[in-house]
Amino acid sequence: MSADIYREQILDLARNPVNHGTLDPHDASYQDTNPLCGDRVRIDLRISDDDVIDDIAFSGRGCAISQAAASLLTEMALGKTVTDAGAISNDDMLDELGVEISAARIKCALLGLHVLRVALDEYTRSGSTSTEVTTSEGA
Repeated sequence: MSADIYREQILDLARNPVNHGTLDPHDASYQDTNPLCGDRVRIDLRISDDDVIDDIAFSGRGCAISQAAASLLTEMALGKTVTDAGAISNDDMLDELGVEISAARIKCALLGLHVLRVALDEYTRSGSTSTEVTTSEGA
């Protein structure tokens, strides 16, 4: 696919995201904000007894890249085990976006992945969690 098609996909996902919303009840939830640009992403997870992500939703506000990346990430993580979803790398996420991301926009693109990793880590450590945090680090 050409870069223009990927750009169109990003804009379309930002306008019409998949898995957008919240899950209540959920087994894990985490929210973080990148205060440098104002992007905010929350991810809610339902996790089966055999540690498979059965349902996932994200909500938030921010630029097209942050919201499209979070939408794509939900599709990448759905159906994976907690371990496999936690192993999604920065490069996997950037490859899935399919366009060059400038250094200034990397945190936008990776905020959702950061949120997912923390939610999964908290879930693994405690079995179930719901946490909201704002940091200056973002992704």
